[in-house]
Amino acid sequence: MPFWLEIIINLVFAWLAAVGFGLIINVPHRALILCGISGSAGWILYWLANRIGVGRLGSNLLGALCVGILGLVFARIKKCPVTVFNIPGVVPLVPGVPAYQAVRAMVEGQLSDAEDLILRVAIVTIAIAMGFMLAQLIGEIFFKKRQNRKNKKNLV
Repeated sequence: MPFWLEIIINLVFAWLAAVGFGLIINVPHRALILCGISGSAGWILYWLANRIGVGRLGSNLLGALCVGILGLVFARIKKCPVTVFNIPGVVPLVPGVPAYQAVRAMVEGQLSDAEDLILRVAIVTIAIAMGFMLAQLIGEIFFKKRQNRKNKKNLV
């Protein structure tokens, strides 16, 4: 399959996953398209980083950072809470299959396999949380500097 076709398929299905989850949790209709953009941008960054060998932790961190920054920007554009964009946007990054396999391994009594899978899920979860924290930190620094410049202009 050509590389460009893989990118298009990944973008479309990540967009559908984010928008579909947004519909399930009743995201305002005016924000649905941007939720899809956030989810597909985060997923494609994850996919490309994983493809060039960054690793699972780094790829998820970059994907979540992208979703978090886009969530901050889209929240200002649409005047909605950031979580409206972050929650559906992170859905493509959530490690659902390893979590399912971990529970299945525990039920079947394969505890060493379950341990490995639980650790994998925990690492991905921590990477996603770190990506969101970094995005929030970057957003606060950027918007605080911008606010300080506005305040200085108003004083003069």
